[in-house]
Order: sequence, then structure tokens, then C-alpha cells
Amino acid sequence: MIVIFIDDIENFLSFLDKRIMDEVFYEFKEIKNDTDLSIDIKIEIILHFLAKAKETLVLYETKQIITKPINSDNDSNVIDTLQKVFDKVDTSIRFIKGKIREIFLSYSP
Repeated sequence: MIVIFIDDIENFLSFLDKRIMDEVFYEFKEIKNDTDLSIDIKIEIILHFLAKAKETLVLYETKQIITKPINSDNDSNVIDTLQKVFDKVDTSIRFIKGKIREIFLSYSP
């Protein structure tokens, strides 16, 4: 397996045509900062999808950081916004909450 990390979301979108299924997996990770006393927290959104190059699986990954209020539960708003962006590229793409393990379990060659 090859893992390709892409820094820029626009570049990540450009590789979507290589995917082997319609699911893009995502996970949220809170970025801890004990010295920051602000009312906002930073959340890292990690996006993955699988592709195939001949007989080799390729995992494409990108990360984006957003800021949200501490007591906010706007994960669904973030995913809705991402869905609108991805719909401009391909309307068949669905977001599935999960990690790399779930990606492999969902794909059976």
C-alpha cells in the first residue's frame, strides 16, 4: 500500500477521479493546547479515500484545520459544507465517519 498525503484541499479534489469507491472517510481530532484560554478550539479534519494503481492500493489523505467555539457541536455543519464542495466535483461522493481501519474493512477486492 502507498499512502499519499496532500497538503492542499484543491489538489486532494483533483485526485478524486482515481478513487475505487464513492466513500470519502473522515475523522475529527481536537488539537489540544493547554496554554490557550480562548473560547475557541482547533479541530483537525482528516479526509481519506482509496485508489488503486495496478495491483497496489493507494490511500490519499489530507488534513484541514478549523476553529470552532468550545461548546459548539457543528461537526455536521462542517460535513455539509464539505459535501457541497465535493458535489462540485462529483455528486456521487458520500462522507463516512471512520478511520483507516474502517476504510479497509469496507473495501473487499
